[in-house]
Amino acid sequence: MSAGTEAMSEERLSFKEMCAKFDVTPRTLRYYEYIELLSPEKEGRTRWYTPREVARMTLILRGRRFGFSLEEIRQWLLLYDQKGTDAQMAALLDMADRQLAALKDQRAQLDTSIAELQALRDDVAAGRF
Repeated sequence: MSAGTEAMSEERLSFKEMCAKFDVTPRTLRYYEYIELLSPEKEGRTRWYTPREVARMTLILRGRRFGFSLEEIRQWLLLYDQKGTDAQMAALLDMADRQLAALKDQRAQLDTSIAELQALRDDVAAGRF
């Protein structure tokens, strides 16, 4: 392999390499492409993922981990192309504030459920049921 080819392969990932790098299924990667979250370069039937697509995939998976919907992530990624970094960061602040409130609410509901189940368990263990 020539130095130019090695540099090219370091800059672009194949479909299989992309799946392995991000530990996602081929179906997931195809779906992200279908809903226009990713736009790999195509050479015939071969897809190549550039550093831009790798960065987008990192952001997509981070957004999913934080509980954002794919549509929210798609809209957020579009903002960069349409209005630039400042608009994208302002939108992220709004999204983060909403998601933090939702996660805190979920945590409060979980804490209540845990306390109620613990009390029931303790009553049963003590023969008070």
